[in-house]
Amino acid sequence: MFELDLRSRLPIYEQLVDKFKELIISEVLKVDEKLPSVRTLSKQLTINPNTIQKAYRELERQGYIYSIKGKGSFVMSSAQTTNSEKLKTIKKELVKNLSEAIYLGIDKNEIIDMIEEAEILVKGGENK
Repeated sequence: MFELDLRSRLPIYEQLVDKFKELIISEVLKVDEKLPSVRTLSKQLTINPNTIQKAYRELERQGYIYSIKGKGSFVMSSAQTTNSEKLKTIKKELVKNLSEAIYLGIDKNEIIDMIEEAEILVKGGENK
């Protein structure tokens, strides 16, 4: 499914969260698709099941997945994940990162190109 960098300073559960978010955002994992069980993923990646569980809890907290007791974890629809608190946090981080990018010399047109590139990736290559 994906590779983890065991030498990274980023904790393994955070790497898992980032990888799953990437797969969900790029729609590799579809809405209501069942995620691998904690035990299965633990065996595949040869990491502690508690690490997988921590990543799943974080994904659920952030609104990317939902769990059904006895059934497993599933990808949540993007319409359900839109909540104002999360959007506020993202906007705040984006302004901070854009400010830093401008300070480091990236011009407005480059930033606009990056935004358009991200939009194409999210929409699965559609050109609008």
